[in-house]
Order: sequence, then structure tokens, then C-alpha cells
Amino acid sequence: MIEQGKRFAFWGSNVVIKIPATKAGLKAYEELAALGYNVAATVSFTVPQVLAFGAAFQRGAERAKAAGIQPGLGIAVLMVGRTDDYLRDVMRDTQAGCSEEDIICAGTACIKRAYGIFQEKNYDCVLMPAGCRGAYHIADLAGAKMIMSIAPKIAKLLLDVDDFTEKIDKPVDPAVISRLQTMPEFVKAYEPNGLSEDEFIGYGATNRTLTQFCESGWNPLLKL
Repeated sequence: MIEQGKRFAFWGSNVVIKIPATKAGLKAYEELAALGYNVAATVSFTVPQVLAFGAAFQRGAERAKAAGIQPGLGIAVLMVGRTDDYLRDVMRDTQAGCSEEDIICAGTACIKRAYGIFQEKNYDCVLMPAGCRGAYHIADLAGAKMIMSIAPKIAKLLLDVDDFTEKIDKPVDPAVISRLQTMPEFVKAYEPNGLSEDEFIGYGATNRTLTQFCESGWNPLLKL
């Protein structure tokens, strides 16, 4: 990943190198950040993942400065919609004590919690919500210092949103959080220490998304 990232960086100064939010990806992310490259941690669904990469970018940026290199842009993606998708399947399979109305708040709850911690730690890395499934995934983060990944279909839905008052500091209803916490998989995603670095690659949403990306994206390219 490090060698591939170095090649990508030569394409242009505006290239952002995407790295999977796994333990191996964590090392590559820091090393590329230390070279002053723009990096984005993706295939990420949990507070522990983005916190680990926020810290890794900070370390890499400090190493870059010490070497006389201007740090690049650091991004930590949290795929809010895919988090919801995964937890919806978990809810149905385990018959957990929550509802669809709770599920669509899960990814938002995770990124809001991560955002507060990023602010407390004064990380230079920027959070990015991605994989949004509705306008609410964007509108509920109004006022945040984030880079938004907004698909065209979500952009159209946002045209119908009337209320864009600042909501980033408005917490998800504690009763919703309590119901979501009946699922251990949500607890892993929501709690800062819910997953260890070794567990990143095995988290359900990460595991299945990496498989999808490889089987539907990378492997077909290898056959060209």
C-alpha cells in the first residue's frame, strides 16, 4: 500500500490516497502522511477506526514537519449509511430491541461522537461522512467542520430540506442510543474503545465492504 500510494502521489498534488481502515492500513496511512501526501482512511464505520486514523495522521504530520515537509490533507471517512445498513441486518438477525427509526440514527450517532472527540483532541485530520442513504445524514451534521461526500441523488434530496440550522452539537436522542446499545455490534462502533486495531478488519461492515470492493471492483480490473 505504501509503494502504491507513492505512485499515486506523483499523479498530481490534488490526489488523495485512499487507505483501508485496518491495522495494516493504519501503518501505511501514517507513513504516507509523513511524506506530506494527502491521505484518506476509508472502509471505516466506527468511532475506534476514525480515532485511530486521526491520531495516525497527527503523528505523520508531525514527522513531516520535522523533516521540513509541508503536511498534506488528512481525511478519516465514516461510512454512515453503510454502518446503518450493517446494523439493520444485525437488528433483523438478532431481533434486537430497536426499530428502523433507531437504525437510521446509528451512523449519525457514531460520527457525532467521533467529531466531539476530534475537537477535544484538536486533530488536524478531517472527518468525512460517506455512503449516505438520505438527506438526514447530511442535514443532521449541519455546522460541522467536515468534508462531505454527497452523491448526486442525496444532493437532490437536500433541495427539499427546509431546516439547515446548526445540528452538529445536538446529540442523538439518548433513548435511541439506549435501544441501539442492545446490539453489541453498535457498541463496538459507538464506543471509543469498542474495537482494537487488530479487530478493525474483522468488524462486520468492514469485512463485507472490503469483500465487495475486491470482488466487484479490484478483481474485475485485474482481468482487463
